[in-house]
Amino acid sequence: MSRKNLLREPTRPIEIAPGMTCSELLERLEGCSFQGRQLARAARVWSEALDEDILVWLGLAGAMVPAGMRRLVCTLMEEGLVDVIVSTGANLYHDYFETIGHVHHIGSPNVDDTALRDEKIDRIYDTFADEDLFFDVDKQIGAWARDNLEDRPYTTREFLAGLGAEAGRHSGGEQGILSTAARLGVPIYCPAIGDSSIGIGLAWLERRVVFDMIGDVEETAELAAMKPSMVIYVGGGTPKNFIQQTEVTNIVNGRNLPGHTYAVQFVVDAPNWGGLSGCTFEEAVSWGKIAVGAPMVTVLSDATIALPIVSAAVLTRRQGRKRPGEHVSKLVERL
Repeated sequence: MSRKNLLREPTRPIEIAPGMTCSELLERLEGCSFQGRQLARAARVWSEALDEDILVWLGLAGAMVPAGMRRLVCTLMEEGLVDVIVSTGANLYHDYFETIGHVHHIGSPNVDDTALRDEKIDRIYDTFADEDLFFDVDKQIGAWARDNLEDRPYTTREFLAGLGAEAGRHSGGEQGILSTAARLGVPIYCPAIGDSSIGIGLAWLERRVVFDMIGDVEETAELAAMKPSMVIYVGGGTPKNFIQQTEVTNIVNGRNLPGHTYAVQFVVDAPNWGGLSGCTFEEAVSWGKIAVGAPMVTVLSDATIALPIVSAAVLTRRQGRKRPGEHVSKLVERL
């Protein structure tokens, strides 16, 4: 590339003004550098991708619900900004916990954890929760499963749709991720469901709840084959890899798919340790997980900062614009 091309575009110092929206702020950050520019690019890629008939996958890791992201994710579903969710069990458990009326509490990382143990208070960095209430909810989930599940294997999508409907019945009007997804027909998968208090709540039952995890693999591959796709990763871990592997599953099964066609991730982990959370999209191209030439944006930021700002900007830009194609609930009916 020539010197002239490399120096063709100057940076633009950002100007702020009273009453600016998140969308306007990110538009101006596009002329800046570092993670500000990446934040702006993430909003642009996400918003523009929605003009195409695609399936938007959200990978939700970390402790996003205790951190206050529950209603945000509900809005993403309500407004058609995401279509499929793959989450840790912990996020979904905490979502159920809040939806049926319980809360997490503002805390601090600078406390005596031995004293918290004595008081049966659980700490998630700077957030507190009542352990006795956790135990009560564990047992409520177990009792619901005992009284409502048939004696057959369930995909996590089926199980979580039922649990979401149950949460909605006890919500008092409060919407959660599970209850909103159940109402809208948005599929949620949890490939590590046993690694959570949902698993704990099911462990005490006399009758074993059996999950069809390979059914999850098959279903998500089928969904990925139905439409081109965009992936949005909040953190990494199992949700990220599970969504990534849908493309590999299809390749193994003889479907010649290009990989996910748009990709955005909000992460804080470096790739040089070999961990999945820091896995670059460029690395994923080598596996066929991300399409060659796909718009890819990695924002190195705490997701509790980046996700609300970018989501608000995308929501503003998409206001009044209908997405093309069938809703994901119609696709699920074909599974």
